[in-house]
Formats: sequence, structure tokens, C-alpha cells
Amino acid sequence: MTNHPIVSHDEWIAARQRFLAKEKEFTRLRDELSRERRELPWEHVKKQYVFEGAHGRETLAELFGKHSQLIVYHFMYAPDWDIGCRGCSFWADNFNGILPHLEARDVSLVAVSRAPLAKLRTQAQRFGWTFKWVSAVGDDFNLDYNVSFSPESLSRGAALYNYGTQKIGNSTEMPGISAFFKDGDQIFHSYSTYSRGLDMLNAAYHYLDIAPKGRDEDGLPFPMEWVKHRIAYEG
Repeated sequence: MTNHPIVSHDEWIAARQRFLAKEKEFTRLRDELSRERRELPWEHVKKQYVFEGAHGRETLAELFGKHSQLIVYHFMYAPDWDIGCRGCSFWADNFNGILPHLEARDVSLVAVSRAPLAKLRTQAQRFGWTFKWVSAVGDDFNLDYNVSFSPESLSRGAALYNYGTQKIGNSTEMPGISAFFKDGDQIFHSYSTYSRGLDMLNAAYHYLDIAPKGRDEDGLPFPMEWVKHRIAYEG
């Protein structure tokens, strides 16, 4: 057992009530942050993007389906990789069950990767994923939203990511999430988040955060070193 304070029930309740006050303040601040996020200015998406999906070529406008709002998960899967990023796969394991709830609030969720559609479909089948996952192979979409990087930018030793110039090593892909709104024939980009900004969108992380040991990552070479593709745990 770890060297942790052990107290009476009354002392435990008192400590929990003190911490509850901080949790409530955090919730209030999070609500305020969410409100400010919704009030950010938008930018008009004028460029035409085309993807490869299960039913052929689809434009960005078509990814909305019958909804006015679209959330895109920029899934790290380069054209020459054999399987998609294990971290992005960790996030994607959250998608299937929430789709009806998002659609009930006028939101479509789509994952976009640069790998060919055949590779995406193979992984989706192995993992039991049924969410919409399209290929941006040959398209600039993930490059323009600063989650994929050209050999030229990598050769300079840094790339634009998370709203600043960062060293990202040799990887041509990084994760991100973007939100869009469609009004008639016009599409607007309302928000994108990267890096630790994705944390709050992974339900498993929030369950781990309330477990006694938390994410238990302090002794690892890097925080997500423990994450595997879900089917790898079974092996």
C-alpha cells in the first residue's frame, strides 16, 4: 500500500467537502471557458476539399450530412504507415457509442486521415469501428489544418503546430480536432485544438483521473508510452 493518509470517516468527509468546493469552481470556470470558445470569431472556408469515403468522393460540405455542425478528428495515419497511430486509436475507441448523441444535437463526427481508404477500412474492421472515416490522400486538408507536414517543413527542423513553431521530430503527422459550421453553401471554421487540448475529449483519461493512481505516467519515458492499440492488450 502506498504511503497515504488514512483517516476516520468524518475526517474523510471534511476533506472531500473542501475539495468539492474546488471542483465546483473548476466546473464554473470550465463553463465560462466553453462559452468564450463558442464566441470566438469564425473564418470562411473557401478552399475546396475532396475526400475518399465508402461511397466515393465527398466534399467537405458533404461530410456534414444532414447536420449544420461538423467535428473532424485529424487521425494520424500517414500514407506509408501499416496502421494508424495508437494514440489516435485510443481516442477513436470513444467514437462509436456517442454518434447518436452528437447527431441528436445537430453534429456530425468524422475522422480524416491521409492514408488510403483501403487501409482505413481494414483497421476499422479489425477494431470494430463504424464511425465515418475518410481519406484525404492527395488533398491538402490535414496540411492546411497543421496536423500533417511536408518533407520541406520537416527538413527545416520545425513546423507550425498548436499555433506556434515546434520541433516535432521526423513524424509527418500530429493529432488535432477541428469544428466547422455550414450555413447554406458556406462553410466556416470555428475552432481547432491540438496537443493537450485533446485530453478533455478522451473519456478514458477522465476515468483514470479519478482512480486512486490516476494516469500513473510519472515514471514513463513519455506520458502516453503505456498506450497500445486496443487489440494489442488482448495479445
